[in-house]
Order: sequence, then C-alpha cells, then structure tokens
Amino acid sequence: MARYTGPSCRLCRREAQKLYLKGDRCYSDKCALNKRENAPGQHGARRSKLSGYGVQLREKQKVKRYYGILEGQFREIYNRAEKMKGIAGENLLQLLELRMDNVVYRLGFANSRKEARQLVTHGHFKVNGNKADIPSMTLKVGDVIEVKERSKASDKFKAIMEKGQATPTWLVAEPEKMSGKIVSAPARQDIDLPIEEHLIIELYSK
Repeated sequence: MARYTGPSCRLCRREAQKLYLKGDRCYSDKCALNKRENAPGQHGARRSKLSGYGVQLREKQKVKRYYGILEGQFREIYNRAEKMKGIAGENLLQLLELRMDNVVYRLGFANSRKEARQLVTHGHFKVNGNKADIPSMTLKVGDVIEVKERSKASDKFKAIMEKGQATPTWLVAEPEKMSGKIVSAPARQDIDLPIEEHLIIELYSK
C-alpha cells in the first residue's frame, strides 16, 4: 500500500498549522513549526494569496494529511460518502474517523495516527476477537477493538496506556483491559479537527 514516507514536519509547514502528526513532539518546543513558520522549499517564505480553488485544494490536502492517506484512497472514501444518505461532508468525516488506524489512535493505544497505522500493520490488535492488521478497514458500531494478549506486556503499550487520553463520546475505552468499543457513529460535533468539509465537497463536485 502506498504511503507518504517523507518528513512529517514538512507537511505541517506546508499547511501553515500544526497537524499533530508526531505525537508528543508536536506539543513540545521541538516542533518544527515553532522554529520555521514558512512553507518548505526555495520560495516557501513567499506565500501568495490563494484563489477559491486553492483554498479548496489546501483543505483537501490538510484532511488527507491529518488522516495519513493518499489521493486514491481519499477519492474512494469520498465516492462512498457521496452515495450514503445524509450530508456528504459529514459522511466523509465519519468514514475517515471509522478507519481502523484512527480508532486505535482515538482509543489512546498510539501517540499519533502514523504510529497507530504501524502498530495495526504489525498485528498488535484484534477486532471482535479476530486478527485485524489492515489500517484502512472501516469499523462499525458495536465493534470491539483490543490489544492482543501477547502485546499487552510490552513496554511500548504499558507506556502509552500510563499516559492516558480522553476518548470521544462515540467510543468507550477500558484502559485496564486495553480494549475499547464503538458505541455510536461519530457525529460532526465529536470531530475536534479544524476542518471545513464543505470546501472538499465543492472541489470534488466541479
């Protein structure tokens, strides 16, 4: 599966805002955006005024980078969202939130979505008692996600669980069991990212 392998901090600088792609580092003084606010590249210091299309494009790129997916996958998710009942923009965000890697991150089993994707790929989790190692799989209400028994004793998971993390209302976490459950579909107000999804819908609708 294709994925971005370049510097994460470069993406934050390109969008001129923190995307929190590197976990704790993003909250520290080591964050690259604190040191260099200009966009990457030779002409990064010169930010020109964006056109309407440019604003829509940057919003799409920002959301792709939040969730760590590339254009092909994102377009596929948009097509699914458009066919669902309800508001396409909210459907899009709901499908993104229900990705396996994002749910693992939201439950506090990883410090970032990138780390969650790696942990899922390495086979540390089960869904409803079955092995689940595909980060892009879409989960549903009622699914139970848990850390595999052999992984619970690892120092990695112990350190992550000791930190603790608030979970959104559509999830219920049981830190002592290293498990969690999706109790409802994520509503728009539950998604705490600064996203204007209508711009993405306008872009793809052209």
